[in-house]
Amino acid sequence: MSDRKLRAVKKAMLATTLALSCSSMALAATVEKVPHGVIVTPDSGPAKRVRVLAYDDRSFRVTAVPDASLDLPASLMVIEQPHGDVTVSQAKGIVTVKAPKATAEIRLSDGHVQFRDAAGKIVLNEAARGAFTPVSLDGKPYLATRQQFNRGTDEGFYGLGQHQNRQMNYNGEDVELAQHNMDIAIPFVVSTRNYGLLWDNNAITRFGNPKPYALAGTDMKVISDGKPGWKAAYYLGDTLAVTRTEPTIDYQFIRDQAKWPAAAKARTVASADSGQNTAGVATQAQHVVWTGSITPDASGTHKFRLYSSSYVKVFADGKLVLERWRQNWNPWFHNFELPMTAGKPVAIRVEWEPNAGYIAFFHNDPLPAPDRHSLWMSSEAGKATDYYFVGGASMDDVIAGYRGLTGKAAMMPEWAYGFWQSRQRYETQEQLLSVVREYRKRRIPLDNIVEDWFYWPEDQWGSHDFDKARFPDPQAMVDEVHGLDANIMISVWPKFYPNTANAKELDAKGFLYRGNLDAHRKDWVGPGYENTDYDPYAPEARQIYFRQIRDKLVKYGFDAWWLDATEPDIHSNLSIEERTAAMGPTAMGPGGAFFNSFPLVHGQGVAEGLRAARPDVRPFILTRSGFGGLQRASAAVWSGDLAARWDDLHDQISAGVNLSMSGLPNWTHDIGGFAVEDRYTRQLPEAQAEWRELNLRWFQFGAFSPIFRSHGEFPHREIYEISANDPAMQGSMIWYDQLRYRLMPYIYTLAADTFHKDGSIMRGLVMDFGADRKTWGIDDEYLFGPSFLVAPVSTFKARDRAVYLPAGADWYDFDSGVHYRGGQTIRAAAPYERMPLFVRAGAIIPTGPEVQNTREERDGPLVLQVFTGADGSFSLYEDDGVSPAYLKGKFARVPIRWNQATRTLAIGAREGGYDGMPAKRAISVRFYRPDKAVAPDFAESATNIVYEGKAATVREP
Repeated sequence: MSDRKLRAVKKAMLATTLALSCSSMALAATVEKVPHGVIVTPDSGPAKRVRVLAYDDRSFRVTAVPDASLDLPASLMVIEQPHGDVTVSQAKGIVTVKAPKATAEIRLSDGHVQFRDAAGKIVLNEAARGAFTPVSLDGKPYLATRQQFNRGTDEGFYGLGQHQNRQMNYNGEDVELAQHNMDIAIPFVVSTRNYGLLWDNNAITRFGNPKPYALAGTDMKVISDGKPGWKAAYYLGDTLAVTRTEPTIDYQFIRDQAKWPAAAKARTVASADSGQNTAGVATQAQHVVWTGSITPDASGTHKFRLYSSSYVKVFADGKLVLERWRQNWNPWFHNFELPMTAGKPVAIRVEWEPNAGYIAFFHNDPLPAPDRHSLWMSSEAGKATDYYFVGGASMDDVIAGYRGLTGKAAMMPEWAYGFWQSRQRYETQEQLLSVVREYRKRRIPLDNIVEDWFYWPEDQWGSHDFDKARFPDPQAMVDEVHGLDANIMISVWPKFYPNTANAKELDAKGFLYRGNLDAHRKDWVGPGYENTDYDPYAPEARQIYFRQIRDKLVKYGFDAWWLDATEPDIHSNLSIEERTAAMGPTAMGPGGAFFNSFPLVHGQGVAEGLRAARPDVRPFILTRSGFGGLQRASAAVWSGDLAARWDDLHDQISAGVNLSMSGLPNWTHDIGGFAVEDRYTRQLPEAQAEWRELNLRWFQFGAFSPIFRSHGEFPHREIYEISANDPAMQGSMIWYDQLRYRLMPYIYTLAADTFHKDGSIMRGLVMDFGADRKTWGIDDEYLFGPSFLVAPVSTFKARDRAVYLPAGADWYDFDSGVHYRGGQTIRAAAPYERMPLFVRAGAIIPTGPEVQNTREERDGPLVLQVFTGADGSFSLYEDDGVSPAYLKGKFARVPIRWNQATRTLAIGAREGGYDGMPAKRAISVRFYRPDKAVAPDFAESATNIVYEGKAATVREP
């Protein structure tokens, strides 16, 4: 280029910069136009530069930094690159970046950003720019970041992963995003205003109040017997052993057990794991009572969190406000709120049966209403304030946009949506095989059996070897399962004993975390063994890890892979500081900076390995934790080691709905709860009725969950075992199992739509009925696909329950066919054998034949169940069920439409095809009318056709 031309180009660039600069000479802000967006240097504020980039026609990335550098590490969650055409303009101190379906506006004075939807309405608006606070992790500089949006909003917020505190609508709530057994952190929020916000940070993050909760007694006045602090009374049996004043209630972690008073120690069942008790102390029942009056400085709703295990009760002014039980090795938080008046004391009483467990009592002050009702994200460590705005025309559209950034939800094999039987654990090859044989003998449908942990020799965790004494022929085991038309999943952990050859190979290259080994912590197996996890943040470590699995396990033909303890749970009941030390430093940086992302990089490495090792088979991964983008890793998640309690059953509904609204469509839970109280494990006669009913109600809920899976500790959960001597229970369980398979054409279409249409299987009522504000906070109902409304029963001995039927549709009781208008609460029948279940008017539900597994009768007859009263449609999906050929377009659709005015059902011409597709099949139709209550019938009807792929019309008789 000549000097003259170069000067001309520079002059033009300068003119562009000046044209985009502030119109007022008083302002010094500058604007640099870059591909797909702009970089603004504002006049003032904590951010020295603010970059806004378009990622498609409705999504933007906003990055704010306290210095000049925008050189940031690549996102782990987001795999999309900025793209799309935008127009950039400036007026009145505002730079506008306009994409086809959304607009970002940046204020030049301070870098403030707000977003408008396609209609021009402001939907997301930053509050004052959040501060950047320098922090040091492993001696390296990071920033604590925060940003608030939409102060004083009344919108509904959903997503954020999976949490166990019965929170459906997060507006007004506090949620800590920190991976833990049962708690999944995904920093994505979807709003009823039809936008989403993905907060791109891998560290511990808080939604809501950015101030961490403090131990009650450190942030508010606690008085007992006229003195500061809690009065703590420790009992051994009925004898008061110790009374003392304590500033806080705090036995949260193993290290805190040293504070236990010597005179109140006792040997208990869990003493070996807790570090609490001393040897030689007689076994005695313990309980502790803390009492004190708490006096707030501020009036309003005060939020409390009790972290606990074993049995606990909390009373406020004599009223029971919380009662829970958890297994001692897996304590967790339980939230409650108290309206309080400044200066007015409230008497608190905490009653606890420790049994070598854990407890801590936390509090946070009220926030001003505009702050309480806002979208507020804060993270402990990062390199910038970095987030993505995702616009849309609906909540489904927003979730689709989120997957556009973080990856499509890979399709699972069809068999994954059948019934799964699992146990903690099948101890031998013969035990596992005998279960599959028994299901087949009894003709109870089953698609998958699971081999949980500890199939290896006791001191060889991570070897991926089978203990030959218990599993003499793994190949024969897998082959027999397959011969019985079932599939088999095996558990594989990121954990290693350092004496194994696999650990030594990883350690030689620096790919084992050293923290747990250097601390000489031991696990719970046998005498206890030192152990650690590998570092999946190193690409070579991921490759070695999978190659070890491939060489030892993939060769047998296992169908699915259970990645357990992926938080990672290297050692339970450690503090956050101890956990971050145990999981770092990673190959990418300090453990604290990457605290939440381990399950993503670990799962993605296994998925990539499976796709390469078995390119003709869809992988299936089940993992206990997740992060943004995990849906691209062929992974489902489950809700962790739950307690077998009614409260925990109820909590799964909001946990599953919000996990699904976080973009991960394949979710499951341990039917019946994993960990069991002594009154159940001892099979006490007076507890058996409740145990059976709890499992039955949970099973009914499981049949309408994305993945239908029974798992737990003793007593055994096999249908024929747990329902023995209870014909009503057994009949109900088998009926729901068979119903699941009858509904497989509907369910597999929902599953396919998670990929092809970015859909969700488990849906919050708000997704389809957001115009009805009553649906926003309902935490005990949900939609299963577009057609079913599910209302699980989570109260012992309940034989009916209140069900809200959303406005905007009419509804049929699925059990009876009775028709109801929407927009009302009804008292729905809930007999022991049935769960309230409703179908939306206009729904078309394709059902199949009675089968024992998903391989059976793939060309069998279909019955279309048409619930009249509104127009409706359904696009039936079919493919080969197991291969990734769907990615190459090898699948078929059959469009079906019901016209209410003409009372005709149009079955459209088949679209597409796949290898092995049936050339024809019988289709019959059953119509249900508002004026005639008829229970659904799955048998073929007289209204039928032979469908050969050509369009046909069926008129209602």
